[in-house]
Amino acid sequence: MARPAPERFAFDFEPVYRPALAAMGITPSRSWVTLDDEALAARFGPWNLRTPVSNIRDVCVTGPYWAVKAIGPRMSWSDHGITFGTTAKGGACVLFHQPVKGMLIYAMVHHPGLTVTVHDPDAFAAAVRRRIERPA
Repeated sequence: MARPAPERFAFDFEPVYRPALAAMGITPSRSWVTLDDEALAARFGPWNLRTPVSNIRDVCVTGPYWAVKAIGPRMSWSDHGITFGTTAKGGACVLFHQPVKGMLIYAMVHHPGLTVTVHDPDAFAAAVRRRIERPA
């Protein structure tokens, strides 16, 4: 039996932030989140984050955000969560059982959560929930 294709979620690029994001290499053609039964993978221009679905603890829809705290690749200094942000309208936050590498690949910092500003945060969150709520 063939595996289903991964679901792919596009980022919601707010037009006013596109030039600044493009200057960092973050464009629609280089930014997305994929999800299948095995893993969640986020590409955000030159940044990547990947973790097994079994490492996902929870997901919730969040926002709106302050643009200064949400646009671009961001790390929270309080909890080390990572944001891949393209809009201040809102997104989804994925929490992990074990923190993962993402922003600073060679640093000792691991991220307990990932916020992504995908085009349809509700559909993304529902897709994540379908996978983490399956019986083992």
